[in-house]
Amino acid sequence: MILPAIPFPVIDPVAVAIGPFAIRWYALAYIAGILIGWKYAVWLARRRPVFFEAKLFDDYVLYATLGIVIGGRLGYVFFYNPAYYAAHPLEVFMVWQGGMAFHGGFLGIVVATVMFARKVGAPLLAVGDLVAAAAPIGVFFGRVANFINAELFGRTAEGVPWAMVFPNGGPVPRHPSQLYEAALEGLVLFVVLAVLARSETIRRRPGIIVGAFLAGYGIARTICEFFREPDIQLGFILPGITMGQILSLPMILVGVWVIRWAVRRDPVATP
Repeated sequence: MILPAIPFPVIDPVAVAIGPFAIRWYALAYIAGILIGWKYAVWLARRRPVFFEAKLFDDYVLYATLGIVIGGRLGYVFFYNPAYYAAHPLEVFMVWQGGMAFHGGFLGIVVATVMFARKVGAPLLAVGDLVAAAAPIGVFFGRVANFINAELFGRTAEGVPWAMVFPNGGPVPRHPSQLYEAALEGLVLFVVLAVLARSETIRRRPGIIVGAFLAGYGIARTICEFFREPDIQLGFILPGITMGQILSLPMILVGVWVIRWAVRRDPVATP
C-alpha cells in the first residue's frame, strides 16, 4: 500500500550533457565545495594570527582534491563493501559508478593537510583549523547531491508530513535524511565553526576548531544515522547501530581530546 507522502522532486542527475560528454550534479557538488571552501579558508588565513602566507594555500586545492577522491573511494571500498571489491578489484577505480565514504575522504584530507603543512612550513593544527572551518561547505553540497541522486535515503517514516517516496526506496514514505545531513553536518556545523573562527583568542590556540569539527561532525552524523537507511550490504553492525555511527565515535572522542589539549596550551604569539 502506498501511503501519503510528498512526491520526490525527480531531478536529472546529469546537469549538462553534450553528446557522450556528461557533467553530473555530484561532480559539480564536489567542485563547488572545494572551490568555495578554498576561498573561505584563504580569507581566514589572512586574519590574525597569520601562520603562513595566504596565497600559498592555493596549492592546497590539488592536495585536497586528491585526498577527498582517493580517500573517499578507498574508505567506501574498505569500510562499506570490502567483499564485493575483493571479488571485483578493477571496479575500485571506477569512481564514476558511485561509492564514496565521508570518513575515508576525511582521512584523505588529513594526509593532504599533513603534506601541505610540511611543504609550507606551517603549524599542522593551524592549517587544520582552516580546513576544518571550511569542510562543512563541501559536506553540505555533497549531501544535496545525494538527495538529487535519490541515494542514501532515510528509513521508513509513516506519519511524517515531509516524508518522501524515493525512486529506489520502494513504495513506502521515507525520511529525506540527505537533507537532514545537509542541515546538521553542513549548515549548522559551518555556523558553529564560523563563530569560533571569528574569535582571535580561539585562532591563537590552534586545534580548537579542528576538535570542534571532529566532535561536531561525529555528533551530527550519529544523530542523522538514526533516520538514514543502513547500507543494504551491511545493515546494522550492532543492534540499532550503523557503520556510520561506529566510525563517528572515534571522531567525537578525538575531537574532545584535541579541544582540551588546545585550550590548555599557551596561545601563540604569531602576528
